[in-house]
Amino acid sequence: MVPAHPVHAQRAGWMIGPFTKPAGVNPVIAPNGVAKVRSAMSDSTVAWEGFATFNPAAVVRGGKVYVLYRAEDATGDTTIGGHTSRLGLAESSDGLRFVRRPEPVLFPDRDAQRENEWPGGVEDPRIVEREDGEYVLTYTQWNRKVPKLAVATSRDLVRWEKHGPAFAGAGGGKYLEIETKSGAILCRLVGDRCVATRVHGKYWMYFNVPNVLIATSDDLISWTPLEDENGRPLAVLSPRPGYFDSWLVEAGAPAMLTERGIVLLYNAGNSGQYGDPSVPARTYTAGQALFDATNPVRLIARSVSPFLRPTEAYEKSGQYKEGTTFVEGLVRFRGRWLLYYGTADSRVAVAVSR
Repeated sequence: MVPAHPVHAQRAGWMIGPFTKPAGVNPVIAPNGVAKVRSAMSDSTVAWEGFATFNPAAVVRGGKVYVLYRAEDATGDTTIGGHTSRLGLAESSDGLRFVRRPEPVLFPDRDAQRENEWPGGVEDPRIVEREDGEYVLTYTQWNRKVPKLAVATSRDLVRWEKHGPAFAGAGGGKYLEIETKSGAILCRLVGDRCVATRVHGKYWMYFNVPNVLIATSDDLISWTPLEDENGRPLAVLSPRPGYFDSWLVEAGAPAMLTERGIVLLYNAGNSGQYGDPSVPARTYTAGQALFDATNPVRLIARSVSPFLRPTEAYEKSGQYKEGTTFVEGLVRFRGRWLLYYGTADSRVAVAVSR
């Protein structure tokens, strides 16, 4: 049995966890300068995952865990968001040790999404399944002007069909010029599968930052944000002064329908001026929020302290020096929860719960 590092936090009965960080396996995915691919943008060969590998989605398929992770090459400016991102795919028989495909499975190409994905690429995936087994991926398109939440679908996790911006048809196109990202679709567990589920006939998705907003869909492809009486997108979760999530909140892994309600794991940034003094300024930790199972807009409870925070060297060294535990991939595998997260915008790690 591999020793584990416990994650200490106050925990309510409705929360998923508690989680530990297994020693000896993290980070489970790190940059690799050997794998190379020809870039459609420059028509040159690049080490597509040579600079950073982070912010993963996860799914169980055929008795294995598959992780889709954001990989950055070393082109562009040496600033966060200044490189080109592609999505890699790795598989594992135990959820802890991974074998990667040599080439990315989703990437900026000479296709209909070129305007939205060149030169920054494709970022920060989350994944769920349809009832029929098709996979639905939300990700961020980054043209270094406006980040756009987009949707792609696949039958095998390798060949993907891009459907473009999720909100292209909403509000007369007004959301195309507004920053959108981080789409966490509501799902339920069916065995080890995370299956997108309807509430009142609609699919639901929590998304965005610095407030978490909410949207609905009939087909998991085209989405419409809910708006307030003034036509502004409806915030269902917002930062709190004095807490670990005082600077920003951002939708994390796909939301999970449980017996207690809808549990949303979210990423939280702390303010150095009016936040939690026990958390360094601008550090990303993770919290959990509980929403009404019959009304996904209604917030019932939220964690008062992080359930996951940077404690290890690999979580505080990399592109983002303040430290991150950025949660995006949650699966149930062989009787336990596996939570995959990005560390310091540089690597992928896993936390485990029974």
